[in-house]
Parts: sequence; structure tokens; C-alpha cells
Amino acid sequence: MTDTATHFPVQDPLGECCPTLGELLNLNARLYGEQSAFTDGEVTVTHAQLERKSAGLAVGLHRAGLRSGDRISLLAQNGLPFVEIFYAAARIGVIVSAINWRLSPAEIAKVVGNDLPALLFTSKELSPLLSDVECHDFVSRPIVIDGSLEGFLCLDDFRGDPGDIQHESVAPDDPVCFIHTAWTDGRPKAAVLTHRNLLCGAEQLGQIWTLNSSDVHICALPLFHITALSLMLATARVGGCSILKARFNPAEALNAIELYGATLLGEFSPMLSELLKLQNSSKKMTSLRHVCGLDTPDVIKWFHTSCPRATFWAVYGQSEAGGIVSMMSHALADGSTGYPLPLSKIRIVDEAAFTVPAGEIGEIVISGPTVFVGYWGRPDVSAATLRGGWLHTGDVGKFDPYGRLVYVGRLPNKELIKSGGENVYPEEVEQVLRTHPAIVDVAVFGVADKRWGESVRAVCVIRSMVDSQGLIEFVGERIASYKRPRSVIFADSLPSKADGTHDRDAIKAAFGSP
Repeated sequence: MTDTATHFPVQDPLGECCPTLGELLNLNARLYGEQSAFTDGEVTVTHAQLERKSAGLAVGLHRAGLRSGDRISLLAQNGLPFVEIFYAAARIGVIVSAINWRLSPAEIAKVVGNDLPALLFTSKELSPLLSDVECHDFVSRPIVIDGSLEGFLCLDDFRGDPGDIQHESVAPDDPVCFIHTAWTDGRPKAAVLTHRNLLCGAEQLGQIWTLNSSDVHICALPLFHITALSLMLATARVGGCSILKARFNPAEALNAIELYGATLLGEFSPMLSELLKLQNSSKKMTSLRHVCGLDTPDVIKWFHTSCPRATFWAVYGQSEAGGIVSMMSHALADGSTGYPLPLSKIRIVDEAAFTVPAGEIGEIVISGPTVFVGYWGRPDVSAATLRGGWLHTGDVGKFDPYGRLVYVGRLPNKELIKSGGENVYPEEVEQVLRTHPAIVDVAVFGVADKRWGESVRAVCVIRSMVDSQGLIEFVGERIASYKRPRSVIFADSLPSKADGTHDRDAIKAAFGSP
């Protein structure tokens, strides 16, 4: 285990941390009342306005019968309604399940069925994605957040007088949101995060990056991702402002960076390279101070050349860990993900959960106040993941001689493809492909991709003629489009181990070249 205190001199990281999101709203209204808290480019709300808007919506939710521990599902892009709903629910102890709008209608129906929400919110644009949801099982009608739509209730109908807010007893360790993670067994997995989880993560990021009320966050990653949520709250924690982008558009994002003097950006490949391509003498990103995410060394070097005053941070984290748990300036990281953060204890363990010597490879396990409390409705999976009081990440890593964490890969039984910031589990794609009548056997894995970091490849053994595009479309019609293979290879057979299971290393060696 590494002593982190010498690497990140954060003073009393919990000392002034607001215990709940509701208290953070109240504090910000007092300290930064007339400063901008959020803008979507058309409408801006101050910290004082956000406090009152969220209070009024909390009154409406309470009158609708919602109480602490109830759940709402939120299928919406980044925007002021998303933020208002998130904070309003948090004020009265209601849990927000932020749904990935890139999922297929069938997948969204499974997520909602797992949430069993008291209310379901969506936008007019995304409402067709609810086509497979049986709303009558839990709510009479879903709620549209941006105007009116036939068959839907309206968000404005839930707004009440902020002065009537009920001060529910909300504790730091009460759940506040679900972040949905990979479906390794065909069932949704919702990581339950508490007020303490989110605010401790925000506090340490804010202190390490020396964020203050003049900082501006370009929120271009979707808020159903822990990275976007973490950076938004880190900015809010110090009274800063987040610029909410419904979808990433490089030209719009570059304009916003210059217009608002943005200082903070979270990104996944190819976002940064697309911004850099658009830079010119009149459009620059020189205001940026901190960028974090996943990208290629060439793009990061390009960024540092273009924005020499900014730092690109090499990071390691998980949704279950509450976001980032180790980081370091990429220029100094030497291929590592840096040092563990002050509130995160990280060990490298063997199969028996004993700590291995520095330099040896093992599973990365994490403990600390940012670590989630379990998966919603999945006690067996939760107990296995949190066994011994540590989050077993399924990731393989080691500590280098300087105490920096080096990410090596995934455990064989938890293989993961990271494509454009989204997690894709090979087993899930394989399960879909096996339902195709032409497929005898299939193996799925990730291959290097200059644009997306990794892309999905399927190696198929078939019993009858089928073309690769047909298989790609078959997958895309059943699960999220980002999970479908970008390349398909046909083979007579797949290498196997003595026990009959796929020899994935041999498969990758045989079929993994570009």
C-alpha cells in the first residue's frame, strides 16, 4: 500500500466538506448567490436561483408522494432540467437513476424494470426510447422535462413554492444516485453512490486541482457517467460554473471554451483530438487548466504543445470507486496512472486477497469514503465485489518503484473493452451473437482503434452463409449501437483450452492484427 500523504498535500479533506448535496446548495446560495452555477448556452442560473428552483421542485416531488429511499429514473441529456431534478431529489432523499440514452429501447426497459422508480422523467427527443417500457407497472405516466407531449405529464406540473420545502432528514450515507455499469450476466447493474461518496470525491479533486469559484467546467461528457458527475460536483463544491452540453459537438465546445474561459474538461477519445483539429488563431483553448480522461500519447502531446499552461491528468477510476482514485500529470506519469488520492487506499492483491510485493502484478482493490455501497437489488454480486471491506475492481495492476499505480488490464473473467469512454463487455456481445441462427461459436475482444481507443471485434464460426454487415446490424438492433462489432472475422474454429473454454490469448494473437 502506498502512503499518499506525501504526494498530495490535501489539508483536512473532510473538514469543510458539506455532508449532503442539499446542504451544498444552501451553502453555495449564501456564499456565491449571484454567481453563475450552470448554463446551457441559452439560460443561465445562479447559485441562488438553483437553490430556489430545486427547492420548488423538491416540494412538488414530495407532494407527489415521493419519500426518502424512493427512486426516480432520469433519461435525459445534459441540461438545466437534469441538474434541477438531480438536486431536487437529493434534497428529500430520493435516489436518481441516470440512464444511458445510448442504450437500446430493450436495454432501457430492463434498466427501468430494475430501478422500479416512482417517477420516470425524459425529454421529447428521447421519449421514443421508452417504447419497450411498461410504465403501468410502477407509474401511471412518464414526465417530459421540456414542454408538453401527448401521453406524458409535464415537469412544470411538479413545481411548488420553494418556501414550502420539507426539510427531510437526509444523512451523508444515504443513497443519492445510481450509476449503471456493465451487464456481465444480461441483467442491469446499478452502482449505488451516497452523498458522502460523491462529495468526498468532489472535495479532493477540488483541492488537488486548486479549483475556486472562478473555475468553469465544460460538461460535454454525459452526466450518466461518473466522470462528468464528479467534475460537475467538484466545480459546484467551490462555487464554480458548469457549461452543460447536451451532446459533444467539437465546434460548439470550442466556442464555449473560449466564450466562458473554461478551465476544466473531462474527455474520452476522440473528443480532444477533434477540438485540437478545430483550433486556429481565433479559436483557442488557452484558458484550460485541467483536462482528464483517456486518450493516446500523441494526442496528449499535441494538447500540451498547443496549451502549454494546461495539465492533462493520467487517471484511474471506476464508477464503483466513486470516480477517480489515482492520478498524476501525464507528462510525469511514465505510463502510470499516478499516485492514489488522499481518501483512497489502494492495494494490489493475489487470488487469496493478500497484498503482493511492489512491482508484482495482481488485482487492484480499493477502500475509502468514495467507494460505493453495492449494486441495487444485487446482494450476491455486491458481497462478492466488496468482500473483505475492499472494492475488488476486476482490474489488474501493480505499483512501480515510485509508488505509482500502473494499470495492466482486466482479470480474464472480467475482460473489458473501452470504446470511446463506454464500457463494453465481450460476454454481452457474444451472448447476442449466439442467438443468430448462423453462429456456431464466437469470441469478442477489443482491438486498438486510433479514433475510439479500442473497438469491438468478433471472430465467428458459422454454419450457414451470413455477411459481416448483417451480423453487425443484428447486434446493433438488440443492444446499444456502441457495443456492436466494428469488424467481423470468420474462422473455421476458435482456439480452446484443455477445459474447453476459449483461449482468449491465442484468439487475440491469431485474429487481433489490424
